[in-house]
Amino acid sequence: MNNLKKVGLSALAGSLVAFSASAAEFSVTGSASLTYDNPERGNSGADINGNPFTMGNSLGFNASGETDGGLGVAVYYELDDDVMDDYDMTISGDFGSVKFHGSGGSTAFGAVDDVTPNAYEEAWDIIDTDGTATSGSPTVIGGGSGANMFVYTSPDFGGATVKAAWVPSGNSAGSDSYTDFAIAISPEAVEGLTLGYAMSNNTVAGNKDLDKTTMYVKYAISGFTVGVQSSDSDHTTASNDQESTAYGVTYAVNDDFTIGYSAHTLEFDSAASANSDQDSTGISASYTMGGMTLAGAMNEVDNMDGQATADHEGYEFNLKFAF
Repeated sequence: MNNLKKVGLSALAGSLVAFSASAAEFSVTGSASLTYDNPERGNSGADINGNPFTMGNSLGFNASGETDGGLGVAVYYELDDDVMDDYDMTISGDFGSVKFHGSGGSTAFGAVDDVTPNAYEEAWDIIDTDGTATSGSPTVIGGGSGANMFVYTSPDFGGATVKAAWVPSGNSAGSDSYTDFAIAISPEAVEGLTLGYAMSNNTVAGNKDLDKTTMYVKYAISGFTVGVQSSDSDHTTASNDQESTAYGVTYAVNDDFTIGYSAHTLEFDSAASANSDQDSTGISASYTMGGMTLAGAMNEVDNMDGQATADHEGYEFNLKFAF
């Protein structure tokens, strides 16, 4: 019996050692975050938020490891307000990486819908007018979305990377799959320069085609980062076409303090004569000291979603401590 016990304990110890050698590394991420948010004052000048203070309430759970064949495997789960929110799984290797977004995540186009420089958020962001007579948010030419999405990212080819996204079709009638791709180039010969292009071509409700493209240029030099971007959305229904231009500039005053200005204009098709151009502008700043970051923006949107009487402005400030 004693010999049998020794053999059993030795086998158990061996299995535990084998498991610990191949076990993934787990970590939990989060921060202490306090936000002051006044999203809209509008034409009436009346604030719509009762209590503008909120606290961050999400935790990210990460695990990563490597198979015997050398493939990297990582998984991420986000617990947001006691609800399982975003989660994804990534497989990586010499071929690049393939990420499966079970929930959340951006498509290749959506990740670059507006990459013009800012110190906090885009010029059209932080404006949310829910609960008002003109409830909604500013219009932006962005990528598609959907749960259970695949996103492939290529390895770096001399400063160029390619990304592609695919959302399989659903079970409902007329639900088609979605695809898009993007390319970003940072030429080794020109330090600080980034060029990008993205496109999608998909069938939407009513079997109508929706084609989207965007291109951008960013350049960083001596503390300044400047960028300009142009996007286009062509719909089978002519009056649904849209075009937008955006630009931004940030300046790093020092290693800790950055300020920025950005602007975004979206034009609706001329056939929709009732629509006015949606113009967004914003100023932003960010200050970091140790593990503390204080950042914020003051943004203004005129003719939101093409409505001539929908002028809104808002501001948001965030204090975050990283541990």
